[in-house]
Amino acid sequence: MQLRSIYLVRRIWLVALPLLVVLSCLVVARTAAAHESVSVVAVEEDWELVVGDPDADTLAPQVTTVFAPVHNPDLLYAAVDFNHHSQFEFASGGIQLQVWINNEAVATSESHANGKLNANNEHINWTQRMSVDHGSLTFSIINGQSDTWGAFGGGNELSVQIGTSINDLNCYSPDVSVHNSGIGFASNRVKSLTLNKVRIALSNGETLEDTNPRSVFQHD
Repeated sequence: MQLRSIYLVRRIWLVALPLLVVLSCLVVARTAAAHESVSVVAVEEDWELVVGDPDADTLAPQVTTVFAPVHNPDLLYAAVDFNHHSQFEFASGGIQLQVWINNEAVATSESHANGKLNANNEHINWTQRMSVDHGSLTFSIINGQSDTWGAFGGGNELSVQIGTSINDLNCYSPDVSVHNSGIGFASNRVKSLTLNKVRIALSNGETLEDTNPRSVFQHD
C-alpha cells in the first residue's frame, strides 16, 4: 500500500539500531552535552538554494537534500525533493519529504503547492528539523520561503512522525547532510546549494549554534 501524507499520524516502528552505530555518536555533541545526563533532542538545519535559469518544460533543475539522525544513512534518513516527487510515483513540481528505512521509502508528505520552478535567480530558503521525544522521531520542513511555492512547511505540511528505538540525536552529523545532498538533474541551472546554519537543542534547554556555511554545490 502506498503511504501518502494522509498517513502522517501512522507510527512505523523501527527495529533497534546496531550497537556499533549507537557507540559511534557525534563527538562534538557529546562534548557539548558536558555530562551523560544531557543529550541532543532536536536539530535544525537552515538551507538555501539559489536557482539560476530554470526550465519548466524539462522540469529543471531537480534538487534533493538529505538529513539523518545516525552516521549511516542507509539505516534511516529523510530526503527532500525540490521541483519533483520521486516517491512512490514520479510527479512534477512541488516539494516532497520522504522517510527511508534500510534504503526503502516508508512514508511521504507533500507541499501544498505543486508548481514548477520558473523564476530566474530565485532564492529558496527553508529549515530541515528533526526531533525525538519518548519513542517518536519527527522529520519536518519549517519556515520555507520561495517565489515559486510561496511559504511552505510547518504544521502537518512536509512533516512525518515515526516510532523509534532512538533515545537521542547524539549521532547526528551535518557532514551526512552535506555529503548526501545535491543536484539530481540540470546542475547547470543551479547557482548554489548551501547548508548555512545548524542549531542543536539539548535536553537541558540549551541551544548550540554552528554558523559555519557548508557548500554542497557552487556553480563556477
